Amino acid sequence: MIKSELIQRIAQENPHLFQRDVERIINTVFGEIGAALSRGDRVELRGFGAFSVKERQARIGRNPRTGESVSVDAKRVPFFKTGKELRERLNAGSSGSDGD
Repeated sequence: MIKSELIQRIAQENPHLFQRDVERIINTVFGEIGAALSRGDRVELRGFGAFSVKERQARIGRNPRTGESVSVDAKRVPFFKTGKELRERLNAGSSGSDGD
């Protein structure tokens, strides 16, 4: 699902809301999550999961095309950890042990 499909589905399920208002709400939510992560904050949506930022150290990588060693700078990357309810919902139909 892409953002425009999400907006369309929410607008269809809530006919009392205008699509432009739904779009503004979705953009605001995503914008606030992005702003919080850029500040280094953690964003937790109970039952869904938590967004955080992980630090990656500088390292020596390899160009897969040439095999040449390349320097990879340190960077910050977004990380998402699923919440318990979402994990259970995804595994509701599976049988057997999940290894946890």
